[in-house]
Amino acid sequence: MQAILIDLLPLFANGKYDDLQSPMADMHPADLAEILEELPPLRAWNILIMASRERQAKIFGYFDHDFQTALATVTPRGELAAIVMEMDADDRADLYKELSDEQRDALMPALAQAQREDIRQLASYDEGTAGAVMTSGYAALSLDLSATDALTVLRREAPGKETIYRAYVIDADRKLLGSVRLKDLIIAPARALISDVMEYNTHAIRAEDDVEEAARRVAWYDMIALPVVDEENRLVGIITHDDALDVLEAEATEDFHRVGTVTKLISSVGNATIPMLYRARISWLMLLVFGNIFSGAGIAYFEETIAAHLALMFFLPILIASGGNAGSQSATLMIRALATGDIGMSDWSRVLVRELIVALLLGLSMAAAIAVIGVYRGGIEIAFVISVSMILIVIVGSLIGMLLPFLLSHFKLDPATASTPLVTSIADATGVLIYFSIASQVLSMP
Repeated sequence: MQAILIDLLPLFANGKYDDLQSPMADMHPADLAEILEELPPLRAWNILIMASRERQAKIFGYFDHDFQTALATVTPRGELAAIVMEMDADDRADLYKELSDEQRDALMPALAQAQREDIRQLASYDEGTAGAVMTSGYAALSLDLSATDALTVLRREAPGKETIYRAYVIDADRKLLGSVRLKDLIIAPARALISDVMEYNTHAIRAEDDVEEAARRVAWYDMIALPVVDEENRLVGIITHDDALDVLEAEATEDFHRVGTVTKLISSVGNATIPMLYRARISWLMLLVFGNIFSGAGIAYFEETIAAHLALMFFLPILIASGGNAGSQSATLMIRALATGDIGMSDWSRVLVRELIVALLLGLSMAAAIAVIGVYRGGIEIAFVISVSMILIVIVGSLIGMLLPFLLSHFKLDPATASTPLVTSIADATGVLIYFSIASQVLSMP
């Protein structure tokens, strides 16, 4: 892809549009969109108009939302309206949401009435719901059709639908009754009724339900599309597998950011401005700075013990890092397991017992490894202190990392908020208190 970009960008920059016709015709719309995004919007539009209207719409749908908005400002209203009417229904609604009020007012009158109503309906759902990512480009069939008649209907409707591999069976009130695969219609006897070949379990989701649940349902049932219904079980749209994949990718990105204590970015990292990146990171970093003060306070409280046994300071970073690392590992495993549904809130006690046993084994192994160094650096007493401290710190750190995601889930918060820096900061402060409390007790004994 990079090689293609290097070859074509000089032609774009020099305005040699005639030389671009052949290579552009052979490129996938997604690849061409990636290249055009490297250009100023006006230059990109001058190249985009060389494609057919249908291809323009496909390319436009692959643009980043920020670039779509920028391109909409330089595209003539009539041209933009023609492209929008060719776009998939969900892509149209997404673009509408990104436009300013002024751009919406200019665009909407140029669209057909059907498209205007469809856009307003799809754009009316709250972000994060299934309705916000669904499309109205589904194929619907009635229950009393024969297989032959159903194929005729699909043949007629196919150009305007996102998928016809699965059609949805509805009644006169548009209530969802089931679905039928195109394959089953093709191999069914010509006079067989839809009711004879349809599937009644649709796994449908409500339009107001969480979009991440919809995406997980698509993945779990390996579906081409998931039907979306309203509160009266009327079919209002479908979520296609490619849109579900986008949702899961966005969810994973958001979780990664939270694991790194980065608040949600309103743009991609590549397009984010310096102030945007600063705001996304500063709040958590400031909170963790004050959180780490507890570690410093703990060290200050045990100054006399430290002054009397300076060898203790040699092992402090090792012990604290071990507790933080163990906690981070545990938190990562729990966050991912909760996100994928591998474990649920009711499993916390079972997981707690298992984590306690694993943490004890880890602590014993790490204590044995460091005890030899303890004897060399400070003698038997120091080795005993660091060994016991290592076991307890690893156990406590692991339990913190395991329990925090469950605690956040209990209060309806995202478990990913129990990120590595947060777990590490809590484990650090706890580890300091454990280490020097044991040291002060053991080393003060006559």
